[in-house]
Amino acid sequence: QVQLTESGGGLVQAGDSLRLSCAYSGRRLFLVGWFRQALGKEREFLAAINGIGDGTYYADSVKGRFTISRDHDRKTVHLQMNRLKPDDTAVYYCAKGPWGSTRMGDFGSWGQGTQVTVSS
Repeated sequence: QVQLTESGGGLVQAGDSLRLSCAYSGRRLFLVGWFRQALGKEREFLAAINGIGDGTYYADSVKGRFTISRDHDRKTVHLQMNRLKPDDTAVYYCAKGPWGSTRMGDFGSWGQGTQVTVSS
């Protein structure tokens, strides 16, 4: 039904940038959220964008560094990550969810994740 696939992760140095992509399928528009999970840590919310692409919200920890956007023609949601820090090292996931939520339990149709590693 709804399929999400993350890509764009890699190994970078502190201060570098990466753009992650979340390609999606499905007949209807829906909100996509980005989460990440570091080793030994709980999965945490990062950013979300509504189905149209005119509404977004972010976790305080990434405001000013991360930007979420979507490309309707390519059916892809992006997460632009700037000024990366070693603490950004994690597996990054995208998922479908309701407007306004930051809770992992409210989201579904998770992708497989893409690894981001930031060296210092």
